[in-house]
Amino acid sequence: MDLSYGPPTVRRMNPTTKPEKSADDSGDNEAERAVTATAEKNDAPGPNLAKEPGETPEAGRTDGADGVDGDGASDADGDDGDVLGDDLDGEYTPPPSSGLAAASAALVSLLLSLVSLIGTWSGKVISERETLVGQIDLGQTGTAEQQISEIYGDAWHAIALTNGIFAVLALIAGLVALGLPQRKSWVRPFAVAGLVLAALGLLISVGMYFDVFVSLPEPPPAQAPPAG
Repeated sequence: MDLSYGPPTVRRMNPTTKPEKSADDSGDNEAERAVTATAEKNDAPGPNLAKEPGETPEAGRTDGADGVDGDGASDADGDDGDVLGDDLDGEYTPPPSSGLAAASAALVSLLLSLVSLIGTWSGKVISERETLVGQIDLGQTGTAEQQISEIYGDAWHAIALTNGIFAVLALIAGLVALGLPQRKSWVRPFAVAGLVLAALGLLISVGMYFDVFVSLPEPPPAQAPPAG
């Protein structure tokens, strides 16, 4: 048995070989890097929150609130101005008419035209007054021609004048009815009928007033007294 001892043999490791890292070591390193990045981010300089001398946080907040309110008020005022401008620039659309005025005017025109043709109680009263005035003025001294003219002629002319006034009013009412908005189909025919009858009544009244259709009667010439 060889019991001799020689020099100890030293084993050298390959310097190019790197020790392999375990999965746990790599996970720990990644966690450390994440923590480091977070810390650097937190340490980054933020907005300057230092207050100037004499400045208070309440004043800053008040200025900001005022600015917001001012902008909101200005925006609201601008919107109101735009709405008013649109209302002024746009055309105003009136509400639809009920047509009552046109219907009333048409009926009035038709009735007044009939009155101008038939006559009224007021025309008769005026005629009788003219007759009475003629009798008072003449007395018993007037000639036959004067009596006819003062007593009868003036009375007839007063009736013709009264009827002519009603005819003119009927013409005006008929024209108004045609000019107003109409909602009923019968309004226009009534207004036209009133205009036609009023024109006829006015024509007759004018003819009677100027003795065109019927002239005043003339008394017979006076006979010369027989020679005696």
